[in-house]
Amino acid sequence: MMDHITSNQAPLQGMYSDWFLEYASYVILERAVPHLNDGLKPVQRRILHSLKEKDDGRFNKVANIIGHTMQYHPHGDASIGDAMVNLGQKELLIETQGNWGNILTGDGAAAPRYIEARLSKFANEVVFNPKTTEWAASYDGRNKEPVTLPVKFPLLLAQGAEGIAVGLACKILPHNFNELLDACSAVLRKQEFDLYPDFAQGGIADVTDYNNGLRGGRVRVRARIEQSKAKQLIIREIPFGTTTVSLTDSIIKASDQGKVKIAKIEDNTAAEVEIVITLPSGVEPEQTMQALYAFSDCEVSISPNACVIENNSPRFIGVKEMLRHNVQRTRDLLQLELEIRLHELEEKWLFSSLEKIFIEKRIYRRIEECTTWEAVIREIWTGLRPYLKLFRRQITEEDILRLTEIKIKRISKFDSFKADEWLTSLEKDIAETQKNLKRLTQYAIKWFEALKTKYGKGRERRTELTTFGRVAAREVVLANETLYADLKEGFVGWGMKKDEPMGKCSRMDDVISFCRDGTMRVVRIAEKVFIGKDAMIVGLFRKDDAKVYNMIYRDGKQGRIFAKRFTVQGITREKVYDLTLGTPGTRVLWLSEHDSEEDASFKVRLHLKPALRLRNVHLDFDFATLAIKGRASKGNLVTKNPVDRVVTFRG
Repeated sequence: MMDHITSNQAPLQGMYSDWFLEYASYVILERAVPHLNDGLKPVQRRILHSLKEKDDGRFNKVANIIGHTMQYHPHGDASIGDAMVNLGQKELLIETQGNWGNILTGDGAAAPRYIEARLSKFANEVVFNPKTTEWAASYDGRNKEPVTLPVKFPLLLAQGAEGIAVGLACKILPHNFNELLDACSAVLRKQEFDLYPDFAQGGIADVTDYNNGLRGGRVRVRARIEQSKAKQLIIREIPFGTTTVSLTDSIIKASDQGKVKIAKIEDNTAAEVEIVITLPSGVEPEQTMQALYAFSDCEVSISPNACVIENNSPRFIGVKEMLRHNVQRTRDLLQLELEIRLHELEEKWLFSSLEKIFIEKRIYRRIEECTTWEAVIREIWTGLRPYLKLFRRQITEEDILRLTEIKIKRISKFDSFKADEWLTSLEKDIAETQKNLKRLTQYAIKWFEALKTKYGKGRERRTELTTFGRVAAREVVLANETLYADLKEGFVGWGMKKDEPMGKCSRMDDVISFCRDGTMRVVRIAEKVFIGKDAMIVGLFRKDDAKVYNMIYRDGKQGRIFAKRFTVQGITREKVYDLTLGTPGTRVLWLSEHDSEEDASFKVRLHLKPALRLRNVHLDFDFATLAIKGRASKGNLVTKNPVDRVVTFRG
């Protein structure tokens, strides 16, 4: 069949390739990634456009808004409802009424038929202007929708955004409202500025590695924990991306795993976060606090990835460059609005002047006797001819037609004094607008400063910026388990309570064992785990606390005797390491563990097996003569004679 494919038929593989690319492009551009110009995803833009169309100052049922938005957004009511709740919870563009959920506890919003919304004053001021909006046909061609909204504010950086597309993801963290406006003014003044995230949940953040919001950066955020009583900790603020429920669950899980020791935990969160942790007696609050950061969601690491849509394609861009783009766009929009306003003011001044001359000079009397429309127009032109040089632009026939529409009632009540006052006010507005256009940068700075004065109250920074070191998990984990061992069978664990106890441990510890056959292994501690039979030394292994080991071994069943000193550094868990030459029948005759090189420098006595012509039946050996090497070293030859036993030297 494949040999007979005609030129107008495409191979199946090619069709799927094209479809996948189209789908990937659609998800990136139309669903997951916000646009650089207005900081909105398509569904958010359509929700705001629908809210504006229905805006009459009163609240609207969210269900009605969702239905209205569906004529622009062809993806169903659920996606629209979720996006609208997300916008409402940011408390910037939408005023809400009813139960809109709780970002602290993770509780969802009530059904759309029960909650209401309207545009905020801030949204009406900075987001919309039909005169400066670029429009496009909706998906079914029945309506017009904005390509992007003319937002005069760095909305994307204020709200943040998150989305997963095909082949890329977007994660832009929210920033502080007032700090963004200060940064906008700094850009226009050509001053340096810094931008760091600020979260509605508060918390404490280390932004040392923020990396301007680009890929590869990281922000570490901690809960705010305070000690209220000797045995009580209270969590007052939680990290971004968590809820009190998820945070509490992570603490309980860490407690169940033995990493954190708590007696009781209560979540009393309502309008403010309050998670009360009661500690058992004998547990230090400071150590528990550090353990909470190490083993629960009291500390989270966030990886930003600033990706936006620009010129119909995705682009990775830092938050500073993003802000500069928003500032330039705001300046351009303000310039366009001023130019439109100037044109409108000049048109008002021109027609008001025309109207004043038309009435005061009684030009309307010239058309009373006219019998044709052409004669009316001609008489008006004749009456206006002496005054045409007074106007700022050339008078058109359209202007003349507007004069013919003036009603007799307006002519009879015309007040020349009021008309002059009106023209004077228009001239002042024209002069002011022209001045603003000439000093556009200063005008834009005043715009941002006015926004801060008007809407910045109550939007102070909530997340404290600081630096904090990484909590070493092994240093704060509680050693509240007992390690038991069955050395004969080769097992250790915290659950082997019938066997011999070896000391305290935590569930994060590693166990190292050295067996009589010259092998070594390191395993993660468990309820019961195999460590090798006939173990000579079993203990907890810590990389930062390297021990020094002295060893004397026989190579094979009748081989030579070697001695070595070594440390154990990098290892792979569960791997069996041979510390000898690996000859079958090898046996360790002496093995000791020491905290330092000085402790490991001493003598031992080797008792040799009697033999013909063997004069001395013992041999003294000083470990201080050996250099400390790695575990794989062969060691130094001590004797070729068979050894019966090795004991501590007593000279």
